[in-house]
Amino acid sequence: MAIVFYDLAGQDQRNFSPFCWRTRMALAHKGLDYEHRGVAFTAIKNVGGPDYRTVPIIEDDGQLVGDSNAIAEHLEAQYPDRPSLFGGAAGRGLCNFVHGWTNSVVHAGVAPLVLMDIYAHVRTEDKDYIRASREKIFGRPLEEVQAGREDRVEAFRAALTPLRLTVRRQAFLGGETPNYADYIVFGAFQWARTISDFRILAEDDPVFAWFLRVGELFDGLGRKAAGYY
Repeated sequence: MAIVFYDLAGQDQRNFSPFCWRTRMALAHKGLDYEHRGVAFTAIKNVGGPDYRTVPIIEDDGQLVGDSNAIAEHLEAQYPDRPSLFGGAAGRGLCNFVHGWTNSVVHAGVAPLVLMDIYAHVRTEDKDYIRASREKIFGRPLEEVQAGREDRVEAFRAALTPLRLTVRRQAFLGGETPNYADYIVFGAFQWARTISDFRILAEDDPVFAWFLRVGELFDGLGRKAAGYY
């Protein structure tokens, strides 16, 4: 039985969740077939009940697994004969660090730059939820959060220096070949690409070159997805 992958879907079936992109890349890395099902924010509760409030969720041989990190661990354990996502204990430790750094620095930097663009792309039935929940988080209207992004983007780019220095010296965070650390960070930039024409990375930035390399993996999985650049 093929794996069922529940992914966040916006208008025109545009898939923009950074966490779901981690899972999509992980499934491709493992070479696993799956059935893709897009769901709205407000329909996630219909997938697995009240214990599952976010996607990604996968159903694998009757077992539901939620949370992108838990899914990666599940795939690694259940399919040890497929290419490893972590490359051993050291790689898993690296991914734990990258996960924390991405959530606290990259996601926190991307969100205020594209928040209204996200709102514009969610399904109609999700708009009230997105506005209410995100304005509660930021403490002000979505329009105000995104305003002035042209003046703030350089500070965000400067915060990427550790990533920039790394991918300037090697093709992937995993070294010569990608691992799950690459997919964690890739998801954040793919999130922005799919819903906003605002360029959060300069074209001559080594981070952008790395982003393109990761997007070309698995027959261009990331690059072929609907996006603005």
